[in-house]
Amino acid sequence: MNQTSNSGVAEAAATKGIPSSRVQPALRVIVLLALFSAAAVYESLHLSSFNAPELWVHLRTGNWILENQTVPRAGLFSQYSNAPWKDASWGFDLLLGVAYKLFGLRTIPIVLLVFKAALAVVMFLLARSAGVGFWTAVASSAVAQVLISGLQPLPYVFSVLMFAMELQWLLWSRHSGSVRRLWWLPPLFVFWANVHSQFVAGLLLLVLFLAALLIEQWLRILGVSWLSPRIRPLPLRRVAPICGLTILATLVTPYGWRMFANPFEALYSEVGFKFFAEMSALNFRTMQEYVLLLLVMATFLALGRGRSLELFEVLTLLATAAIGFRIQRDSWMVVLAAILVLGFVFAGSRAEDPSRHRKIRAWELGAVAGLTFVTLLGAAVRLPDQNSLMGKISQNYPVKACDFMKSRQLPAPLFHAYSWGSFLTWYAPQYPVVIDSRVDLYGDKILGEYFDVIGGKERLDAHPMVADAGTLLLEKDSAMAKALINLPGLKSQYQLVYSDGIARVFVPASQSQNQ
Repeated sequence: MNQTSNSGVAEAAATKGIPSSRVQPALRVIVLLALFSAAAVYESLHLSSFNAPELWVHLRTGNWILENQTVPRAGLFSQYSNAPWKDASWGFDLLLGVAYKLFGLRTIPIVLLVFKAALAVVMFLLARSAGVGFWTAVASSAVAQVLISGLQPLPYVFSVLMFAMELQWLLWSRHSGSVRRLWWLPPLFVFWANVHSQFVAGLLLLVLFLAALLIEQWLRILGVSWLSPRIRPLPLRRVAPICGLTILATLVTPYGWRMFANPFEALYSEVGFKFFAEMSALNFRTMQEYVLLLLVMATFLALGRGRSLELFEVLTLLATAAIGFRIQRDSWMVVLAAILVLGFVFAGSRAEDPSRHRKIRAWELGAVAGLTFVTLLGAAVRLPDQNSLMGKISQNYPVKACDFMKSRQLPAPLFHAYSWGSFLTWYAPQYPVVIDSRVDLYGDKILGEYFDVIGGKERLDAHPMVADAGTLLLEKDSAMAKALINLPGLKSQYQLVYSDGIARVFVPASQSQNQ
């Protein structure tokens, strides 16, 4: 198919008197420019980066780290300020804080521009390094962008990129019989462990890799002949030291071994599965989910057609599919696994054929890099100014209500909607929040009690979260706000002092005469 299309381009170029040797590189440059920058340019026009409520606590924490020159160890900005807390994404928060000092609110969409471009570039380069052709690598990168389309400027994007790199290096080592790229794993995990707690997914991948090597070694000793000829033996004595260093690398954080105390509680808490939609299973109501299902099925089919066992690939697909289909938030894992495994299956034993890389010349890569940088820079420059971005933010967050609370000096403690907690840590720091997106800080008990209160399972005036609150900041159309206005028993206890298009502010009736 590639030869037919290329010959068609060459004939068209010859008809116009343009040498085909110039047309093909120019076409590749244009395609790569569009591939690397289209999603970022789209983001600069629509500004979806402000739709992630939890980004604000990362920004607030990053600013705090810069101001105090240390990492947090307790529940900052919260009414549970004495509770222990380890900021698993402190590295990301610090980078975000530094960028905010330079670019202000433009930092948030700029970070997402960079993340979206990085995903496109990384997936293309990893596919090419696996040995697939140019157009297959372009297709792999495009599919990854489509299926992981909901990127936000949050630390988990680093996990997406790091997981893809780790998986590609592990697959390459199996197909080449070399451990050369595996030596990049320890420095990778040093960075990963300091930016996001989902480095534990990378460790799980490493465990599957070691398990596959060990089982395959036993099978070879037993003389089993149905192992894939594409897989070259890797002696454990060469791999084990690298894996040991990789595990030790995860301890190189300000928190040391304590980072392992509760990563799974933070990532997969019981209350998260109960109340957060992103933790639910895929419901197959979007086209992307059906495409993902077809992709996974095609990958299993491609592995099965070889009529030989590729154990690590099968284990990886099974594990990531179990996680990705069960938890919407983590569906990116199976996307990356399916794309990269499928790429290696197609590439076969040519995973490291240098001649395939020479098809893209150095000047082409330089031109693509330069044009992509200019395009992203132009997208960043055209972003709205600080005041306009603040207006954009006020469409989804209680900016005006917070301004009212601060101007009237409404009393603390504050009770508020869950989705606004992280924003309040940044915009209204004088009001410690009762809850925010830091699941590892609050734990299942506090989160469960909060959702019971907000869901009407407990009397509002009976729980300390509400009974002791000096100010209540609620979503305008929430059930709780309507109850405080309409139910006679509650209406006499709380006074509505402010309302706008998205928020309502209440204070206890005993304090309302002072407002």
